[in-house]
Amino acid sequence: MHAEKSSFLADMRWRGQIHQITHPAELDAHLSGGVRRAYAGFDPTADSLTIGNLVTIMALARFQRAGHKPIAVMGGGTGLIGDPSGKSAERQLNTRDTVAANVKSIEKIFDRLLDFSGKPETKAELVNNIDWLDKISYLDALRDIGKHFSVNMMIQKDSVRERLHNRDQGISYTEFSYMILQSYDFLHLYRAMGVTLQMGGSDQFGNIVGGCDLIRRCAGSESGAPESFGLTWPLVTKSDGGKFGKTESGAIWLSAHRTSPYAYYQFWLNAADADVVRFLKTFTFLSHDEINALEHKVQTEPGAREAQRALARAATEIIHGKTEMEAAENAAKALFSGDIASLPKQLLEDVLSSAPSVTLPKARLAGDGVALLDLLVEAQAVASKREAKEFLANGSISINGTKAAPDQKITASTLLHGSIVAIRRGKKNWYVTRWE
Repeated sequence: MHAEKSSFLADMRWRGQIHQITHPAELDAHLSGGVRRAYAGFDPTADSLTIGNLVTIMALARFQRAGHKPIAVMGGGTGLIGDPSGKSAERQLNTRDTVAANVKSIEKIFDRLLDFSGKPETKAELVNNIDWLDKISYLDALRDIGKHFSVNMMIQKDSVRERLHNRDQGISYTEFSYMILQSYDFLHLYRAMGVTLQMGGSDQFGNIVGGCDLIRRCAGSESGAPESFGLTWPLVTKSDGGKFGKTESGAIWLSAHRTSPYAYYQFWLNAADADVVRFLKTFTFLSHDEINALEHKVQTEPGAREAQRALARAATEIIHGKTEMEAAENAAKALFSGDIASLPKQLLEDVLSSAPSVTLPKARLAGDGVALLDLLVEAQAVASKREAKEFLANGSISINGTKAAPDQKITASTLLHGSIVAIRRGKKNWYVTRWE
């Protein structure tokens, strides 16, 4: 492996973000010889993207920071078909209206990471492949594109071969044709916008090579030198073998309406020591020196968790901005200290979302209210009144962040935001009572 001259490739190599390149030496020379254009595609199967997609957006951002032009392609057309890569069963097809709405919702995510202003030669662009795929007739697709694809080659693709051998699932002609459409995207962008590099996760390599081959067949030079290139990165994994980007409550999304900034911050804060340096390299723009220093801290002072805090801060600021990052950080500190009473209602709900909770009638708080001794049992913070008395006697119970008295009553004035009483037992155990 030669030392790359391209600052983009050298940085991606250091960050562990290169899995395969179609023509490594030629791509290095190509990127070192001027401003180039690269694209990556995004499948609008939902109204947001997940942190799995963030690897791809980060790669486009690094490409731009290295002085090149990134192009994000929304799959408004291919999203109507569905990519079989990595899927063991046929996808449910979305309607045109659903896909179009998803595209519109997703577009604003890119503003956080890519610069859409500035010099025309390097400013980012966002395009939608429905704009050109919708114009191709079925006959044109068969004559002008399909004739360049060998079925023998297509059935060797991992995602197709696995489905062909699964008699219960199989693969439809629709999904089988996905590679042809993605390959045509590359050809169209090559012709219309001068795009010479397609990037994606390692599961996309077959589709990317298909595009390079189509360009060679339809628009290649007589010199035989490659006109187009593909680059993939490894799919993100966790050291413990768990699925990356999944929690008990579901996937981690890049939009606040699906995953709150606090939950997003907490996801990164909980990174394992064995994963945190790799995540810093992949999901932040921190410099090599900064990450090397944090890696040293992981090795020498793992208990301080400085690398995890740096990861949570940087990753959250990239997607949600500095204000939301600081709010999430302060909320995390408030939960640790117990001083939660000043948190805004939505942030309080986010902070306590994983705590056990019960819902009780607010009418019970009238008059003298409810004895804390009884409430602790109802909230399942203790197993019995005897245990409740013990915890209260030794000062282990706090209500809304304030140490509780053994004979304390819970009344309407105790409620946070008119509906919540948060019980803390010891330093880490929280219980929520909601009053309606």
